[in-house]
Amino acid sequence: MKNYLESFGILTANEIKSFEDLVTSRKLNKGEYYIKEGNISMDVSFVRSGLLRSFYYNSQGEETTYCFTFSNSFVTAYSSFLSQTKTLENIQALTDVELYSLSREQILNLEQNSENWLRLFKFLTEQEYIKMEKRIFLLQKETAEKRYEDLLKYKSDYLQQIPLSYLASYLGITQRHLSRIRAHISN
Repeated sequence: MKNYLESFGILTANEIKSFEDLVTSRKLNKGEYYIKEGNISMDVSFVRSGLLRSFYYNSQGEETTYCFTFSNSFVTAYSSFLSQTKTLENIQALTDVELYSLSREQILNLEQNSENWLRLFKFLTEQEYIKMEKRIFLLQKETAEKRYEDLLKYKSDYLQQIPLSYLASYLGITQRHLSRIRAHISN
């Protein structure tokens, strides 16, 4: 986590140390939820290790996976966290997960006491927006094969840990279509 925070070049060593002193360690077992639909997100966590998926239920009651969160990144139900309204999403551990968590109150205190934290949180929020925009463009512009190749290129080490049903849902295709894509790419 320290290396991750240092990589932005925004926080001082003392600010990072203060952050490390504030976080609480938390573990999720495979299958456990970080947050469920209907709750209000009251914290942000750094994923030390593990893999999570974010999903919602569509109007037919089917799960739609729209995001995976990997190690060395932050996770929360962002809209709920920012607006303090009930979330529509579920965030579930796909593997055992180790987290470092910070409450909303602690984050607001950091922002009030340091312009650097305000800059970092603004930067992280902007990165989430860019990631979401990229995802929308990929879904609307690219083929399922291209979207799968993109995952292979950037997150290949995690693909074996993601059940095919979740991966297919994330790509917006059926499992059968995913199997055809995987067979085509491996040839």
